[in-house]
Amino acid sequence: MCTAGTSRATRCQPTCLALDAGINHIETAHGYGKSEHCYGLVLNDDLKVPRDSYWLMTKGAAHTADDMCRLVDEQLKALKTDRIDLYGWHGINTAELYRTATAKGGPVEALLKLKKQGVIGRVGFSTHGPLDVIIDSLATGLFDFVNLHYYYFFQRNRGAVEYAGAKGLGVFIISPNDKGGQLFNAPPLLHQLCAPLTPIQFNARWCLKHPEITTLSFGLTEPAHVDEMRGIFPASVPLSAQDLAIQLRLDARISQDPLAAWDGYECASDPSGINIPEVLRFRRMWKCWDMEAFGKYRYNMLEAKGHWFPGHYASPELVAQVEAHMAPPGVPLQAMLGEAHQAFHKPKK
Repeated sequence: MCTAGTSRATRCQPTCLALDAGINHIETAHGYGKSEHCYGLVLNDDLKVPRDSYWLMTKGAAHTADDMCRLVDEQLKALKTDRIDLYGWHGINTAELYRTATAKGGPVEALLKLKKQGVIGRVGFSTHGPLDVIIDSLATGLFDFVNLHYYYFFQRNRGAVEYAGAKGLGVFIISPNDKGGQLFNAPPLLHQLCAPLTPIQFNARWCLKHPEITTLSFGLTEPAHVDEMRGIFPASVPLSAQDLAIQLRLDARISQDPLAAWDGYECASDPSGINIPEVLRFRRMWKCWDMEAFGKYRYNMLEAKGHWFPGHYASPELVAQVEAHMAPPGVPLQAMLGEAHQAFHKPKK
């Protein structure tokens, strides 16, 4: 939100516009570059925003109770505050990390002690993990909220959203505009299908039709983003007639490639190591909504992000190892994976 060396007016403008537009939830994390320091500077020194006028959220992923306390202390200093309204253990992405975070006497217990002391308001977790890990984490009873991925072009986590809602937890949607399809760079077809809304506006309304969802991140970096955000409202539960018509137009595009309707989660642990459900999702977005650019963007993150985005490319050698019999009859799984690899893969130089 701010950059060293920029003028005060330049670094404060997006924040001022966002606050004036009614945004009252500011989210960052340890490890997001100097983001915590920037927020501490802009909110307190430059803008002098009253602390009770916004919800401040940050995240961290220390693996022991002592390290967790030390990290929170560092973050409080960086953010120039004496309390953090919402703190998320950052990245319960695997069963191993779930056990580390929630261990007796471990880091989440340390966060809960800080909650009792008033240093933290609510304790939650963020996750890029599989559905079973998310559900197990929610079932612990340790958390007040969850940050997860869920939007029109990725609906796998609907069960987690509903379960969190049934338990009275807050649900924060991660990156609906970027990981949700790079909707700020949507193809002409998607703009046509979403008119009179923009793809960003429709996706936000689609998320907010779920009464369990309490917060969306937006990624505001320039003044024009604030104007587009205003167009999200009014959002309704259920969708309005206009918005439902957009959804039906989007749904109908699956008929362009009926095979794309199969999401491949039966093959999530395929011995090939290919992230089959995600590769098939990128293929679906390309075939049905012309979202080839997004497929290239995300596909080429495979093999580089560890547990944040696991899985191998669908290279010919690995596709040959795929247990194709796991696919429904008549679904040429290996051919579909090969087609996606051919369309998306950019060899590293």
